[in-house]
Amino acid sequence: MGRLTQRRRIHRVVLDGSTAALEFPVRAREDVLAVEEPLEIRLGGTSFAVTMRTPGHDFDLVAGFLVSEGIIWEPEQLVSLRFCAGEDEDGVQTFNVVEAQLRPDVVLPEKGRTFYTSSSCGICGTDSIEAVHKSSRHPVTAEPAALPAALLACLPDRLRESQELFERTGGVHAAGLFRLTADGGADLLCLREDVGRHNAVDKVVGWALREKLLPLSGMVLQVSGRASFELVQKAAMAGIPVLAAVSAPSSLAVELAEDSGITLVGFSRGISLNVYSGIQRISTPVAATP
Repeated sequence: MGRLTQRRRIHRVVLDGSTAALEFPVRAREDVLAVEEPLEIRLGGTSFAVTMRTPGHDFDLVAGFLVSEGIIWEPEQLVSLRFCAGEDEDGVQTFNVVEAQLRPDVVLPEKGRTFYTSSSCGICGTDSIEAVHKSSRHPVTAEPAALPAALLACLPDRLRESQELFERTGGVHAAGLFRLTADGGADLLCLREDVGRHNAVDKVVGWALREKLLPLSGMVLQVSGRASFELVQKAAMAGIPVLAAVSAPSSLAVELAEDSGITLVGFSRGISLNVYSGIQRISTPVAATP
């Protein structure tokens, strides 16, 4: 796994049910942690953003971030990606700075707009639903109702089965892109993990851009956490019609999903799920309960 994980010595406290607070055993052991490091994104030699992420698939992360920000929307607009020189105190290359070279006609963000993104919040520079609508070049198409509810309900388990980094650390989010098949199934095209849920989605979107798959019509984006506004925004920017999460959406996420024509699903837990918008895309064996 390389820099994806780090081993740390910890003390594990095991409670044995004893009423004597000082009698429980304390055991020394090693634990595996997901690595979190800053990634600086440069455009035209100028720093544009710094995000905290788990190293790995960094080029996908940068490409997806640029799509989410509305700077690019076609693979031809991204000429190249490269790591810039950067060393730690021991002289080891950190691979924590990526320079993106864009096509000359791409309009760069205004100078002085550099911002910092933590691993817990991915929405920066977009402060309204209207701004998302203006900048999206991949509007969600009105697709027919052909997505079985039972299929949606099983996607979290399929996502979990492929989360190798989570299996080792228990400390990362995941995003998986599923393509619907003619026989009513779904193929997992891409899965990415990261300490930041927005980074995991950017890595998936960036992969799709570099594979020339945008817009992502006929796809389902399954995420391991909650459905926040920024995740719906990223789905809208990539033209993804269905976003499903294992936890709850926020009120603003539902508003954006409704306005963008996205089917938003939450609390997908195997035997049930909540549909917050776009019910017309989902088929059920019985009438849906209001």
